[in-house]
Amino acid sequence: MHHIIIRNRHFIFRIQILIILLMISVSSKLIAQYSIMEHDDQNMSRKFHFGVALGYNKSDFKITLDSNFIVQKTILNVQSVKAPGFNLGIVTDYHLGRYFDLRLIPALSFGEKDIKYTQKDSSLPVVKKIESVYLEFPLLLKYKSKPYKNSRMYAIAGLKYSIDMQSNATARRAENLIKIKKDDYLFEYGIGIELHMPMAIVAPEIKISYGLTNVLQNDDVLIYSSVLSRLRTRTILFTIHLEG
Repeated sequence: MHHIIIRNRHFIFRIQILIILLMISVSSKLIAQYSIMEHDDQNMSRKFHFGVALGYNKSDFKITLDSNFIVQKTILNVQSVKAPGFNLGIVTDYHLGRYFDLRLIPALSFGEKDIKYTQKDSSLPVVKKIESVYLEFPLLLKYKSKPYKNSRMYAIAGLKYSIDMQSNATARRAENLIKIKKDDYLFEYGIGIELHMPMAIVAPEIKISYGLTNVLQNDDVLIYSSVLSRLRTRTILFTIHLEG
């Protein structure tokens, strides 16, 4: 799995190229005459619509240090470092009304969170890499503004349940690594813009996630874990939605 995630880092750059190409395509097609209100009427009659989501993420931890950090003399500083990843999801959108939707977007998320330790007896920091493969289930409420030509803004917020499928990996149980719990619950919010095409909706979106629970699996025997009290996940996600 470690080698898979390394290869996936190269795939992130392919996603970025795909996003740029999509935006160029969108710009060239915006001259097409199409009515958002007509599209809304179609959606209200069928209630559900579906799509795919391609995303690029950067995530880290909000660190709370343990009281043991003050007592011990080995580690001078602990810092969380953002690392890149990507998401692939399926959009299920239920229309509550002309301006409100309820969204479920099951997704597979590949990511990495690094924790950097500055030690007293070493000039070089020690970096602990926590690689994860998440199965995510965000449930979100979406509010859409009134349309302007063939586009409109929207805001989105809700809760997400996340399962770390790497949490029980053999490498994660090694004595020199940090142990992370399998389950996480997060609050999400963000903004985006819908660009209505004759055949589809293209929607770039930026979203922020904050972990509501402590995902650190405490182990006072491990020096790199014993100085920590809480780890909460933080993620910023840029996504392109392609919806019917």
